[in-house]
Amino acid sequence: MKFCPTCGTQLDDAAVVCTNCGANLGMPQQPAYAAAPVIPPYDHTAEFSAQEISEGKVFGLAVYLLGFIGVIVALLGCRDNRYAQFHIRTWLKLEICSVILIIFCIIPILGWIAAGVGYIIIFVLQIICFFNVCNGKAIDPAIIRGFGFLK
Repeated sequence: MKFCPTCGTQLDDAAVVCTNCGANLGMPQQPAYAAAPVIPPYDHTAEFSAQEISEGKVFGLAVYLLGFIGVIVALLGCRDNRYAQFHIRTWLKLEICSVILIIFCIIPILGWIAAGVGYIIIFVLQIICFFNVCNGKAIDPAIIRGFGFLK
């Protein structure tokens, strides 16, 4: 005697189809494969080893906390650490955006408002990047991830 894998009905050994639910008993069922996890293209965490992340975490935090001085400290402290270099490049992209916002300050009132909003956005992105370093992640910030320079 065999049993239907779908409904559990007891069947004859020669049965090819379940008489209760109609399931095909002749061909073995293919295993269901779990979908591979989708990793966004702007998440670079998998490119770094756990040791690299561990060694570069303090320098990555220094970059976002101390600004330009933090970049100098990170470059002097761990020049060969790719994780710290990733966060140095990310900070530089944010700073280049800050410098570009100075141009908007030339335009009275509307430019000042746009530059102010831009600086607030950049500040929030730096906070997000700081917490990404705390969590050991290497994720490009939302607005600057499309910029091709400093890869």
